[in-house]
Amino acid sequence: MEQKHPLPPFTLETALEKVRLAEEAWNSKDPERVSLAYSEDTQWRNRTQFINGRNEVKAFLKSKWETELDYTLKKELWGFRGNRMAVLFEYEYHNKEGQWFRAYGNENWEFDDNGLMCKRYASINDLPIAASERKLK
Repeated sequence: MEQKHPLPPFTLETALEKVRLAEEAWNSKDPERVSLAYSEDTQWRNRTQFINGRNEVKAFLKSKWETELDYTLKKELWGFRGNRMAVLFEYEYHNKEGQWFRAYGNENWEFDDNGLMCKRYASINDLPIAASERKLK
C-alpha cells in the first residue's frame, strides 16, 4: 500500500512537517514528484478549475510551470485537526513577457489514512508586482 509520511491524525509537529514537505516538493517544479503526494483519485479545486485524479494533477502542474516561470513558493500552516489542514501560501513567478506576480491564497487539505492528499481546495489571487518588489528568491 502506497503511503506518504507523516500519516494522520496529525500533531503540531507532523502537520508542520507535512506543510514543509509540500513546500519543498512544489518548489522542485517536478510534476511527477509533486503528484506522488496525492491519492490516485484526488479531487482539487484550483481557482475555478476542477482537477480529478493524479494524472490530471500532473498535466495541470506541467502546464502551470510552463507559464509561471521562476516559481517560488512559501507555505504556512494555519490550522489542523485529525486528517485535515488549512494552509496559507504565497508564491511569485513571472510570465513569458517578464511581468512578475505574487499570488496569495489558502488551501484546505484532506488526507486519507495513508497520508495521501485526497482533497485540495485552493483559493488564489494574483497581484502584478515589479521585479524590485519580489520577496521570495
